[in-house]
Formats: sequence, C-alpha cells, structure tokens
Amino acid sequence: MSTFRKLSENFVVGPQISLDDVPAIQEAGFKTIICTRPDAEDPGQPTAQEIGEAAAAVGLSFISIPVQAGQAPSSDAVIEMQEALNTLPGPVLCYCRSGNRAGQLWTRATQG
Repeated sequence: MSTFRKLSENFVVGPQISLDDVPAIQEAGFKTIICTRPDAEDPGQPTAQEIGEAAAAVGLSFISIPVQAGQAPSSDAVIEMQEALNTLPGPVLCYCRSGNRAGQLWTRATQG
C-alpha cells in the first residue's frame, strides 16, 4: 500500500483497488471503504457495487460518492463525505483513479 497517503489518523487515500485487495484492506485494520470514482471510467474497472459487495463480505462498510475527473467535488458530494465521516467507522480507505479526487473531497469535507 505504498501508493496510499495518510491524510489523517483515520483517513487514507489511494488509487483504484481491485476485488482481490478488499480482504487485505480489512486485514490492515480498515473499517470503511469509500469510492469517489464513477463507474466505467476505465475498461475493466470494478464497479462500486462489486467493491461494495466484496467489502460487505468481509464486514467492511462501503459507500460510493462519485466525483467526475477534472472537476471539483460538488457541494452534494462534500455533504455526503461529511455524513460518511461522521457516521461510518474508521479508519477509512478512500480511492479513485489516483487518489487525488479522494483527497480533494476529504479536504473540502473537513476544512471547508
């Protein structure tokens, strides 16, 4: 998980994960996965539903808050992230294509 960045004690961002990564994410101590990537950005990318089902299978919480590439997170997405951070258990692993959108959304949700 060297390409993942810790933004706070309970929040890590990184690039697209695979279905096979989900058990290792759970074993690493994460309690929630947040996807900020819209489905079908890249061919073969697992859908948010597929990742959510894999997360549920190992006891992790999951939510999808899609943010379009090249756009600032919408105010709705910021509110959804704030609600997720306030209600879902941490630590949280949040991903998109590279981790940048995930980090931008977290920053807007926590720092305004």
